[in-house]
Amino acid sequence: MTVPAPTPRRIALAGASGTIGAAVLRQLQADGHYVAALPRGAIAETDALAEVLADDGIEVVISCIASRSGAPDDVLAVDYGANSDLLGAAQAAGVQHFILLSAICVQKPLLAFQHAKLKFEAELAASGIGYTIVRPTAFFKSLSGQIKRVKAGKPFLIFGDGNLTRCKPISDDDLARFIVSAIDNPAMRDTILPIGGPGPAISLKEQGEILFRAAGKPPKFKSVSPKIFTAAERILAFGAPFSGWFAEKAEYARIARYYATESMLVLDPATGDYSADLTPEFGSDTLEAHYRRLLEGG
Repeated sequence: MTVPAPTPRRIALAGASGTIGAAVLRQLQADGHYVAALPRGAIAETDALAEVLADDGIEVVISCIASRSGAPDDVLAVDYGANSDLLGAAQAAGVQHFILLSAICVQKPLLAFQHAKLKFEAELAASGIGYTIVRPTAFFKSLSGQIKRVKAGKPFLIFGDGNLTRCKPISDDDLARFIVSAIDNPAMRDTILPIGGPGPAISLKEQGEILFRAAGKPPKFKSVSPKIFTAAERILAFGAPFSGWFAEKAEYARIARYYATESMLVLDPATGDYSADLTPEFGSDTLEAHYRRLLEGG
């Protein structure tokens, strides 16, 4: 896609302390935008925040805030509540454009955080403010959890045969460039944009093969059944009505099962299947290069 030359704008960024938010901050600064980073605690003070946005002449709000835990109470407070407060402040301050970092998995909502994100997406779309909703596929960071295992000579864990799911992973910097490219781009206004990395779509087993290749080791895999998460969720669900701890852990089991069995690709509305062809690609950073940097200590 053609990315227009940036015009310096006055931007408020929420979530700059997170991995993606930090990358967005770097890109905004590199493009010459004025950036006001909003601490999470300040977002709850909607009236005061609206005054700050107005006094600062903020034209665009970018939200990269998200729950860190995925627990039901947390996602309602953060993925929905904090974003809703931020939207209210943006509207009161006359902000022209609200860019939201969401997630591609909300297209098949089975988890608390997905429902919270969708609730806010709907609120944003109905708000009357110009909006862009970005739904990325898997992040490089989320595919890096087994690096220590492989370095230690242990097998790479896969679910089933390792081909249950696929994704087009995207790097922090490529995703940041995509998010920032929505500023002043009419083609990206008032729309929902799924986005993946440069492709091709890869399975969990292929992720492992890429990691072993980067490490210079022969591939070695160990299969785990996703049914272990189903069993854990059922056991924990018995205590959920009586204990917040059980409810939270049951949700974590559901999250684990979801990511073990669902692809991070666009769902084809005609077939109900995940489609690599329908998943847009952006950027140039590769997962293998990312793995090599981490293996080298970068």
